[in-house]
Amino acid sequence: MTGIFLYTTFVPVNYDYIIIGQGIAGTMLSWFLQKAGQQVLVYDDALPNSASRVAAGIINPVSGRKFETAWLYDTIFPFAEKTYHEMEAALGITCFHERLIHNIWPSEQMEQAFQQAMKTNPYLVEPAFVKGANIQLNALLPAWREKLHIKEEHFDASKTNLTATGIEYQGITAKAVIFCEGAQSPANPYWKKLKFLPNKGEALIISAPELQTSHIIKKGNLTIVPMGEDLYWAGATFSWDYTDALPSETAKATLEAGLKTIPHKVIDHIAAIRPSGPDRRPLVGIHPHQPHIGIFNGMGSKGCSLAPWAADQFVKHLLEAAPLQQEIDIKRYFNALR
Repeated sequence: MTGIFLYTTFVPVNYDYIIIGQGIAGTMLSWFLQKAGQQVLVYDDALPNSASRVAAGIINPVSGRKFETAWLYDTIFPFAEKTYHEMEAALGITCFHERLIHNIWPSEQMEQAFQQAMKTNPYLVEPAFVKGANIQLNALLPAWREKLHIKEEHFDASKTNLTATGIEYQGITAKAVIFCEGAQSPANPYWKKLKFLPNKGEALIISAPELQTSHIIKKGNLTIVPMGEDLYWAGATFSWDYTDALPSETAKATLEAGLKTIPHKVIDHIAAIRPSGPDRRPLVGIHPHQPHIGIFNGMGSKGCSLAPWAADQFVKHLLEAAPLQQEIDIKRYFNALR
């Protein structure tokens, strides 16, 4: 489906689904639900340091030091590319950018591993490039937000009233509420028994007129992504041990050290808590004891490639009772939720 969605001026009290959160997960789930003709209400309190608002939206087809093709990438990437182009057409924006990822080798062993993997991996290109992309989330998320029925306020999950046919919250009813809260999920009373592994990441927005590249540059733990007009996203740090989601001087110093050979000016310093699960796979499905409570979370560092496909899978599960792929189905954690 392409083209702008049409909306009436009447906002009903009754919805098919309530979605909590409008990061990449909530955006994709609401997109596919509305494509399927469902009435959707989204709650999002627009936290400036949510992971999707801070991320560079990188799509990288390989994982690990052996440059192996990422899980289900041959299926997931074509679907994601098609989805983003549909959304661009519907919203009148540009957000999908194919980019080569230029590796600057930190060691001879890494270069040799790349050369070996290049013999069988079609996403690797001589001498040191990977066929990737990035999604301009600061264009996509606000543009889709303007088309949604949205409440810019916090949703208090503890005040959700469960009924025989769905849920009720402050006079609004729906068949189900789906939590796409990212790093806030560990505090959710329905999902707090799940084991989440949130971590903190920080990045710099820099001006670097001399860099002059359209490629993503990967140099050890530092990744540099073009943003246009000589601006670049440079990140990201990774920390399990943190006290808050605020930018830190320690992380800034680490990032600046990686940029020392590149003339630049720091424009902004951003930070966020990333959501992730223990097995690096999305958390998708309905609560085992609450049939009107769902979750769509844990997209991790592959969120921009995973979320469109996983959202489509979930919508087919909700509306057609199609089975979820075992690796993303929340059923794998049902023992933890008992």
